[in-house]
Amino acid sequence: MLKALREVTGTRYVLPLREGGSLPGLVETDDLGMYVVKFIGAGQGRKTLVAEIITGELGRALGLPVPELALVEFDAVIARGEPDQEVQELLKASGGLNLGMDFLPGSLGFDPLAFEVDSDLAGRVLWFDALTGNVDRSWRNPNMVVWHGEPYLIDHGATLIFHHSWANADRFVGRAYDASDHVLSSSAPDVAAADAAFAPLVTEGLLRDVVGLVPDVWLADEPGFASPDEVREAYVRHLAARTTDRSWLPEVGR
Repeated sequence: MLKALREVTGTRYVLPLREGGSLPGLVETDDLGMYVVKFIGAGQGRKTLVAEIITGELGRALGLPVPELALVEFDAVIARGEPDQEVQELLKASGGLNLGMDFLPGSLGFDPLAFEVDSDLAGRVLWFDALTGNVDRSWRNPNMVVWHGEPYLIDHGATLIFHHSWANADRFVGRAYDASDHVLSSSAPDVAAADAAFAPLVTEGLLRDVVGLVPDVWLADEPGFASPDEVREAYVRHLAARTTDRSWLPEVGR
């Protein structure tokens, strides 16, 4: 059983982070921590936050370097003190539960020309991105940072794209993953070794544990489903089927 996500309350909105399209922000919380928060009121909506939890926590369970995630309760009244109109509107629309990622102070954006990743880690990251259908780990936008000399994987909102069309989700089970633009495709990724290591670990039990971390409020009222638990089972079925099929495995490094 995985450990439940930490639950904290936002006490101060510190700074907007305009690198991301969803306008995440740096938020101070009541545990004296700092989190990069993705807000429920952003245009991408709650499914981005669902993908962040499922993919991020699956990665952490597999031993990949993903910063700790937390559920951040946010009072929309904080928006009153924000002078930026765009940010103020976002905060007003984001009262309630949002998603935070542990802030890594002093981290630098990942540059594949300046930081070497060994073939083992490259293969594991590529395998993981292929499983979850990550369309946003390219050399243009690596969604990786380097902190204390180690790489970390961030920003998984663009994974699990099948959940944007549940009626067609089965079509994605065996869909091949295009690794041609992947930021680590030039690092001689050992995908075969990653497959041998990771595939046996991604069991239905692990998937249920990971999906169980998603709050009910982000799964409620999903069209075609009677309850949040039904939505959870749909995620489990899809990812379990994809793990079994594995025709999506990229050719890079195989």
